[in-house]
Amino acid sequence: MSKYILSSREFRDEFIEQMQETTDDYQFIHDDGTTTIDWQNVAITIGWKKEWAEHLLDDSSLEWVQAISAGVDTLPLKQFAKKNILLSNGSGIHAQSITDHLIALLFMESRGIFTAIKKQAEKQWQPNVIPYSLLADKEILIAGTGKIGQSLAKALNFFGSQPIGINTTGHAVEGFKETYPLKELVEQSQKADCVINILPLTPETKMLYNNNFFKNMKSSASFYNVGRGPSVDTAALTEALRQQEIAFAALDVFEEEPLPANDPLWTLENVLITPHISGLTPHFQKAFMAIFLDNFRNFITEKDLVRNQVDLTKGY
Repeated sequence: MSKYILSSREFRDEFIEQMQETTDDYQFIHDDGTTTIDWQNVAITIGWKKEWAEHLLDDSSLEWVQAISAGVDTLPLKQFAKKNILLSNGSGIHAQSITDHLIALLFMESRGIFTAIKKQAEKQWQPNVIPYSLLADKEILIAGTGKIGQSLAKALNFFGSQPIGINTTGHAVEGFKETYPLKELVEQSQKADCVINILPLTPETKMLYNNNFFKNMKSSASFYNVGRGPSVDTAALTEALRQQEIAFAALDVFEEEPLPANDPLWTLENVLITPHISGLTPHFQKAFMAIFLDNFRNFITEKDLVRNQVDLTKGY
């Protein structure tokens, strides 16, 4: 009897055929909500649904979960570790898209485009009120020096800006002028003109950006979040923006999504809200399947993964 690859989403026939060409020991199944599933024979999942847990974490043959996103904080990592279930993620797929998103916003801020849009709506020709600066003159602090952070750093270097990086240990990373450990985030943010969060969500990063953090930023500085919503204390950020303790925030992720219609962030003039779109990626299936198929080929022979394996003790 075939083992099953259970997927939370559909994939094009060309990719399913590549799985079958690799081995006929596994059958691809898409769970569309009506599919009958032989849970005992599910060996691999692509993606994860909460309702799968009761079937796959007690008495099953599950060996490997290939997460679709880079973040895995919503998955039952402790149970995976207890069951010796391998986990890999989609890290790297969204790097260029998120880089493009951030570079666009950084230029819009530095050239005063947000103000110009508001003045256009008011039919006001006021060049003297449009702020402007050079991106290369800004001190940019990137919290998260993984694949996305490195992609962004490379782009910033091209435009003449050498960013500072924050990671767990402070280890050096190519593309960053300097790097510091996470424990020095507040200290380093005091010098920054822009702080960009790209960190994964872990116990150490949950509510990392709190009242103390925002009070220590420069009042002229901006905060960008394309990482994880729960890394930010939304009430603290809202108050910091209201009191102009920081100048601007561009937010793509939130503690609660969708952002409720009555949330005060919607009405603040110094905020740009995007609905979790920074990572939307053309040709996603091709990029994702390149990771999955590399892992799949190695898994069926070695029972091991070659790309993006997650350390279940760290959560990334």
